[in-house]
Amino acid sequence: MNRRRSRPNWFRIMLLVLLLAAASYINSFIVPTIQPLGVPSPTATISPETLVSDAEAAFNEGKLLPAVDAYRRAVASRPDDPALHIMLAKTLVFAGKYEEAQTSAEDALLLNPTNSMAFAVRAWALGFQGEYLQAESDIKRALELDPNNALAHAYYVEILVDSFYSGTGSFEGVEKAIEESKVAQALAPNALETHRARGYILEATGNYEEALREYELALAINPNIADLHISMGRNYRILGIYDRAVESFTRANALNPEDSEPDLLMSRTYATIGEYGKAMQYAESAVADEPDNTSLRGNLGVMYYRNAYWPESVEQLAFVIKGGLSPEGAQLDAINLVPNAPRVAEYYFTYGLALSRLNQCGEALQIADLIISRVPSDELAVDNANAIVSRCQQNLVQTPEAPLSSPTPASVSTETPAP
Repeated sequence: MNRRRSRPNWFRIMLLVLLLAAASYINSFIVPTIQPLGVPSPTATISPETLVSDAEAAFNEGKLLPAVDAYRRAVASRPDDPALHIMLAKTLVFAGKYEEAQTSAEDALLLNPTNSMAFAVRAWALGFQGEYLQAESDIKRALELDPNNALAHAYYVEILVDSFYSGTGSFEGVEKAIEESKVAQALAPNALETHRARGYILEATGNYEEALREYELALAINPNIADLHISMGRNYRILGIYDRAVESFTRANALNPEDSEPDLLMSRTYATIGEYGKAMQYAESAVADEPDNTSLRGNLGVMYYRNAYWPESVEQLAFVIKGGLSPEGAQLDAINLVPNAPRVAEYYFTYGLALSRLNQCGEALQIADLIISRVPSDELAVDNANAIVSRCQQNLVQTPEAPLSSPTPASVSTETPAP
């Protein structure tokens, strides 16, 4: 009881209080601002306006797939805006993604069932897929909703012309397309789509030089649209200006290297001027771009034949005649021989000629008979069918001691070539 109590150490107490206050402050205000280890830093949100600007810049540079990607991100950030879906759909059409374009236009229609532009773009996409009746129905609906929709009038031109080319439309549709192109001109004289549509109807009616001028005006607005360069090349080729045609197709191929059409058209152009080696190379490139396209296989078979590669020609053309599974594993459907399809007839008679070169005359003569019976009015096809019969007759009279000579490219010219 006589023991003295120790006096409290006020300095230590004050230090402890300060430490506790500091710990409480750090826990409340500092720790929440520290990024935990292993957790990625949040990225800044990009506004839809910025993404649209990026997409437009990419489109103007001819970078269609990056433009599509930017529009997709804009749609993801603002999915309830039908205008963004429509912009995406238009770009997808230019990029050749027609089914995806249709889907995007339909997304816009779900958001706004009375949107004229959404109907117009869906019609445009359907036209490229060969759905001409539905496309025309949609384009008429677009014009009911907005008679002054210049792009709808321009798209209508292409739908009518393509419908006529396919055999489902009438010549009256071509006359209607002429009127629609003039309406588009009156409403939007400086629009790329207006010049494109006007050029297309001029090309369809045989006014190739005027069509070239319209396509040039469209390219002056945007020089990086591959499809416009293809259109230029087509018209140069018809006019016999083959160097300019190849130049245009080459430019289109550089802008959209995944598209098989520029390679196909360059193949046909080089074949027209007798440069079969180059024609074969571009035919091979076209098939590499689109290995499941039977018609491209047919073109390759023709070019193999023109270069005296008989077995390779038969192999490729057999896909046209019989269908089958390609070396890449693609299922190819046969193409029937019908009247008014000169390119298909070319595949058939070239197949027969190649078979006759290989002395496989049993099947070659069947092809010749098929051509004569199904397309008797096609003089070129019938002439080559007769050439098949003549060669097989020559094969019959050859003696075993005198086998067929090795084929050479020079011997190809004995048949009548396709133009």
